[in-house]
Amino acid sequence: MLNTPWETGSDLYRRLVVSALVTTAIGILIAVVGAATDRPGLVVTGIPIIVVGMVCHLAGMVVRARDTRRRRPDTR
Repeated sequence: MLNTPWETGSDLYRRLVVSALVTTAIGILIAVVGAATDRPGLVVTGIPIIVVGMVCHLAGMVVRARDTRRRRPDTR
């Protein structure tokens, strides 16, 4: 069995990863549509949505590190 982050991650980690992917994809889509239709307002709207996706991704990394520390035996 492979110990991938998805298999060993908690439910919170999985939700954060999925929400980060979806939010970032939506932000990119909005920015691309805004650029293609020459609407700067949509591009400016897409950028903060992408940032929210990145924050969710960072939160997922923090949760993953916390879960790993909890599972690791104390080696003192």
